[in-house]
Amino acid sequence: MPEPTPRTSRRGLLFGAAAVSAGVLVTGCTSNEPSDAEPTADDRSAADDKPGKPVTIGFAGPQADHGWLNAINDNAEKRARTYSDVTMETTEGSNDTAQQIGQIETLINKKVDVLVVLPADGKALTQVGLKAMRAGIPVVNLDRIFNSPQAYRCWIGGDNYGMGLNAGHYIGEKLKDTPDARVIELAGLDNLELTKQRTQGFDDALKNYPNIKKVARQAADFTVESGQAKMAQLLQAQSKFDALWNHDDDQGVGALRAIEQAGRDDFLMVGGAGALSAFQAIKADDGVLKATVLYPPSMAASAIDLARALGQGKGVGGLAEFEIPTSLTCYSAVVDKENVDQYMSTGFK
Repeated sequence: MPEPTPRTSRRGLLFGAAAVSAGVLVTGCTSNEPSDAEPTADDRSAADDKPGKPVTIGFAGPQADHGWLNAINDNAEKRARTYSDVTMETTEGSNDTAQQIGQIETLINKKVDVLVVLPADGKALTQVGLKAMRAGIPVVNLDRIFNSPQAYRCWIGGDNYGMGLNAGHYIGEKLKDTPDARVIELAGLDNLELTKQRTQGFDDALKNYPNIKKVARQAADFTVESGQAKMAQLLQAQSKFDALWNHDDDQGVGALRAIEQAGRDDFLMVGGAGALSAFQAIKADDGVLKATVLYPPSMAASAIDLARALGQGKGVGGLAEFEIPTSLTCYSAVVDKENVDQYMSTGFK
């Protein structure tokens, strides 16, 4: 099982940590080494925190109608403000693909230096990504991936399969000595590929524990209301189980309400994403929620770092390559009572 901390992960090796305003911890792609540190292999400096060539970054994301998406916007904006050489042009954000395409085309027409795009629908927005790249504007594709690698210069996002894998291993280790253990799953939207990936990772992890059987799965909608309704159905159908994995901490608020209303405390629960409310419940340790698996919104801050490096023609601190990587996958750390204090400031509301 991967250790429940990003310190030894590949992501931890690539990125240094930097704190930004409002107590949000952001992992960035820049080095904090002084200017006389050894340069990258081509004798150019890697990106650092010292002011350099001015860069205008266009940022386009979906409507912030979910705690995680709001945290994405906050992380990007706060990270951009830490750089005196970065100007950020931010769109209003929309879940309507035509409207978001129009917003991105406006940024293209403004001739921004670099685009950071979290598409409402990666497939539907691929063409506008291609349009930007053909116009000579490199695109940092954030999380929801375009369906052509020609539509972006770099992709950075979360590890949905890894979320499920790490949740499964955590639960597996907790129940490995429990005969005929039973687990259930409260998934997200089933029409999203990310939900399928999270379930696949969870199922693959459980294969390592022959004493554990997944006895039920219910899909919710990533909302508090759906979490409460679907969890109530699961509790009614399953009179006994040992663990629950819930894909999303926002819908987990509703799930916990249903659990409390049912008076159930005979199992452990693992959440997903990294909401502040989940961290607080884990720290209090007075309920079923014992851990959550991260899907860090700090990836948006790292996207700004990557865009700045692209705009300045620099590489990534800690890597020998001349250019920034083509893709970066964030690590899905497990946060439990042992390490929750370390992550508390990163929790989103």
